[in-house]
Amino acid sequence: MPRSVNAVASRARRKKILKGAKGFYGKRKNVYTVAKNVLEKGLGYKYVGRKLKKRDYRSLWIVRINAAVREEGMSYSQFIHKLNEKGLDLNRKVLADLAMNEPESFKSLVAQVK
Repeated sequence: MPRSVNAVASRARRKKILKGAKGFYGKRKNVYTVAKNVLEKGLGYKYVGRKLKKRDYRSLWIVRINAAVREEGMSYSQFIHKLNEKGLDLNRKVLADLAMNEPESFKSLVAQVK
């Protein structure tokens, strides 16, 4: 009885890896074992990058809020504390957007919190 190897599935698996490595330099794009290793590492970086992106944006929003609030004579931590005391539920993304694009409404918000 001949050995069954399921060449269709094996080829599809290799094609999937090589398709993902398209555009890579040198052996990384056309040698299966090299492409598999590089692609695996790249997907790991991609996963970590998605987490770092959230962290980076949050810190950017905090910097923007802090800069806008300091013009009003208050620190970032005081502002956030007073916002929570007043029960105003605005996240940092919205606050940073207000500070950048609508400074007048942000100033009125700071005055309301003071």
